[in-house]
Amino acid sequence: MTANGASDDGRPLNGAAALSAGDRVVITGASGFIGSAVARALHARGARVVAMVEPGADCRNLELIDAERVEADIRDAAAVRAACAGARFVFHLAAIYRFWARDPRVFYHVNVGGTLNVLNAVRAVGCERLVFTSTVGVLGLGNAWAGEGADETCYADIGHLFGPYKRSKFVAEHEVLRACAEGLDVCIVLPTFPLGAGDVAPTPTGKVVLDFLNGKMPAFTDTALNVVHVQDLALGHIAALERGGKGRSYILGGENMSMRAIFQALASYSGLPMPRLRVPRGLAVTAGAASTLIESRLLRREPRVPLEAARMTTTRMIFNDERARAELGHTSRPGSEAIRESARWFADNGYVTARRRAAIKWRE
Repeated sequence: MTANGASDDGRPLNGAAALSAGDRVVITGASGFIGSAVARALHARGARVVAMVEPGADCRNLELIDAERVEADIRDAAAVRAACAGARFVFHLAAIYRFWARDPRVFYHVNVGGTLNVLNAVRAVGCERLVFTSTVGVLGLGNAWAGEGADETCYADIGHLFGPYKRSKFVAEHEVLRACAEGLDVCIVLPTFPLGAGDVAPTPTGKVVLDFLNGKMPAFTDTALNVVHVQDLALGHIAALERGGKGRSYILGGENMSMRAIFQALASYSGLPMPRLRVPRGLAVTAGAASTLIESRLLRREPRVPLEAARMTTTRMIFNDERARAELGHTSRPGSEAIRESARWFADNGYVTARRRAAIKWRE
């Protein structure tokens, strides 16, 4: 047996849970892109889904499932505890996933403070297991420029955790690990970059697709992402509940793709031209710094190119998810399928300008 609670052949020995029809399962952040996909997957398994959503949230992704909807601010400890009462399991996905806010403290209030509220609620009401959604952004990237995907053992260089999103999620994950060390049954999942239908926000990942469709992506940097279909992420969350080791983390990934390959897939499917210019990494960071300084600090508005996003576009964000595939049975479809579904959903749901929509010639 290894020190992390797995058998020598990688099979988890502790923390496994069996989801049964009728189980009351709470999902925080249930109206979000990944959260709503998890809610649909749990509903399909016969669970009694309790969808915890922030007041005023866009809940269109929950319209087709029979779920108990609870409006609660994740920063309200009493409301979180009340929502978790009677639940057998909790999936904690509520978080701020973006690269800018007028007041950066909100990242810590929601991503850290909200997580502490969930941990305390799960303890207080006696839930059997918590699945916590972290992010691959808290990992180090190892030797990514040599084509080696980072895994769960690649620890972050703290100085490279740019921006309040990554930093707050790093702190939140360590609070979860602290709770686990104190006896809480929790499993951690780290999604890569999701695409697919229903990205209503859109997320920063979906915005790459949307900006391409709207002609706002004239150039690209030499980088790479791990693209995963949001439905595969949802099934990975349930696999972590049922088969993940206690206190063990799992990257839930898909396909490592260069940014050029992502845009080639979009161009091939939509018939729109792909960006022709490649921007040097240094210039991309400089543009992000200037945009953040002028728009954010001086004009007090969201920058067109947040510095954190610019830094991400200069980093090869590729990952190795073999642990999740071996221990959880995680599977994923080709990244091109997620890209196509994302593009079609944005075009069909009013996110693409009429002029650009008229220029699209869909191809299979």
